[in-house]
Amino acid sequence: MTARTEVPRRRRSKFLPTLFRTTAFKLTAAYLVIFGLFAAFVLGYVAWNAQRLLSDQIRSTIDAEIQGLAEQARQGGIRRLVSIVERRSRAPGASLYLVTTPVGERIAGNVEAIPPGTLDKTGESEIEYARSSETIDTPSHAIVRVFVLPAGFRLLVGRDVEERERLGKVIRRAIGWSLALIFVLGCFASWFVARRVLRRIDGMTETAHGIMEGDLKGRLAIAGTGDELDRLALNLNAMLDRIGELMAGMQQVTDNIAHDLKTPLTRLRNKAEEALRSATSQDELRGALDGAIEEADNLIRVFNALLMIARLEAGRISENMEDLDLSEIVSGVAELYEPLAEEVGLRLVGDVAPDLHVFGNRELVGQALANLVDNALKYGQPADGGEATVTVAARRRDGEIELSVADHGDGIPEADRGRVLDRFVRLDASRSKPGFGLGLSMVAGVVRLHGGQLRLEDNAPGLRAVISLPAVEPKPVETPPSPDPEASTAKPNPVGVPSI
Repeated sequence: MTARTEVPRRRRSKFLPTLFRTTAFKLTAAYLVIFGLFAAFVLGYVAWNAQRLLSDQIRSTIDAEIQGLAEQARQGGIRRLVSIVERRSRAPGASLYLVTTPVGERIAGNVEAIPPGTLDKTGESEIEYARSSETIDTPSHAIVRVFVLPAGFRLLVGRDVEERERLGKVIRRAIGWSLALIFVLGCFASWFVARRVLRRIDGMTETAHGIMEGDLKGRLAIAGTGDELDRLALNLNAMLDRIGELMAGMQQVTDNIAHDLKTPLTRLRNKAEEALRSATSQDELRGALDGAIEEADNLIRVFNALLMIARLEAGRISENMEDLDLSEIVSGVAELYEPLAEEVGLRLVGDVAPDLHVFGNRELVGQALANLVDNALKYGQPADGGEATVTVAARRRDGEIELSVADHGDGIPEADRGRVLDRFVRLDASRSKPGFGLGLSMVAGVVRLHGGQLRLEDNAPGLRAVISLPAVEPKPVETPPSPDPEASTAKPNPVGVPSI
C-alpha cells in the first residue's frame, strides 16, 4: 500500500517543476503579463479621463459663478455681492466663496483659512483650505479662482475636489482588484493549458518510447481538434507509416533474396562440384566454367538491379536530368525490340505522337520502358491463340505525357496489381520464364523519381501498363554542325542496362 501511494506523490512533486518549464506555461504567463499591462494602461487611461472630465466640469461651474457674481457686483455694488455670497455660503454643497478687502480681510464667505498669497494670484489654482465650520487642522483640497473687483476687493470662488479624489480612490481600488483577478485567473489558465498540453506531450513521449523499444505499430494519439499538436501527430504518424513500410519492405527483400538467390547459388555450386567430380577433359571444364560465369552474371544483374532500385527510392539518381524527347526514345525502344518480338511470335506496333518532351534521365526512362516491353514479350502470348500484338504508344493528355505498353496475354488480376510492384514478386508460380521479379519495381522507382505515376490496367484481354510523366515545353535547339560523312550511322541504344 505504501509503495502505491508514494508513486503519485513523486509524480506530483515532479509535475510542478516540469509544468513551469513547459512552453505552454511560459507563453501563457507572457500573455498574462502583456494583458495585465494592457489592462492597467486602459484602466489608468479611463481613470485619468474621468478625473479630467470631472475637473473640467468643476472649472466650468466656477467660471459660470464668477461671471454671475461679478455681474451682480457691477449692478448692485459690494453690498449686494456680500449679501449673495452670505446666502450661498449657508447652503450645503461643495461650492466655496470668499470676499475680502483689498488688504485681505475676510468680509463674507464659507472659507476660514487659505494658503498665504492665494488672493494675490488671479486666475485658477488648486489649494488646501479649511471651511468656517471645520477646524483648521483638517484642511481639504479645492480648485479656486480669484477675481479682482472694483476698488481692489477680492472675490474667491471654488469647489471642493473631494468627489474627484473619491472617484480616483474607487478607480484605483478597481484597478488593483482587476489586476489581482487577472493574475489569479491567468495563473489558473496557465496551469490548466500547460497541464493539458503536457498530458498530450507525455502521451506522445510514452508512445515514442514504445516505438523505440520495438513496437513499430504504435501511433501518436489524435485529439481531433486540428491544432498544431494534431498536425504534428498526423505528420509523425505518416512518417512512422512510411518507416514501417520501408522496414516491412526490407524484411521482405531480405526474405526474397534468401529464397530467390538460393537456387542460382546452389545451381552454381552444383555445377562447379560436378565439374570437379566428373569432368575428364578440358572442354568439359571450360563448359562448366562458362555455365558458372553465366550464373554469376545473372546474380550480378540481380544485385545491380537491387542497388538501382534502392538508389531510386532514396532519390540519389537526380543527376543527368535534361529535356528529353520521348518520341525519339519510345521509337528507339520499339525498333530495338521489334526483332525480339518476331522471334517469340509477336507483332510489336508503335503508336508515337511527335514532340513529346519531359524533364528526366534518358537512360532511366529508356530502362523503364524497356522493362515494360520485355514483360509484354514474356507474358503477352494470347492463351486462346488470338491477336498476338504488343502496342507501344506515347501521347499527350491533360498536360502529361502517357507512355503505355499493352499486350493480349493473361494479364494481372486486379488484386495483385499493387503487389507486383514489390521486389521479387512473380505471379509465374512455376518460375518457368526468365527473370527475378525486379522489372516492375525498377519501373515504379523510375516513375516516382520523375514525379509521375504508374498504372496497371486491364486491356481486355491482357495488361496495359501506363506511365504518366509531367510534360514540359521543348527548349529551342541550336542548329547542329554538318555531320561527318565518315561518322558511324549506328543508332544509339536508348536503354542503359538490360531489363531484369
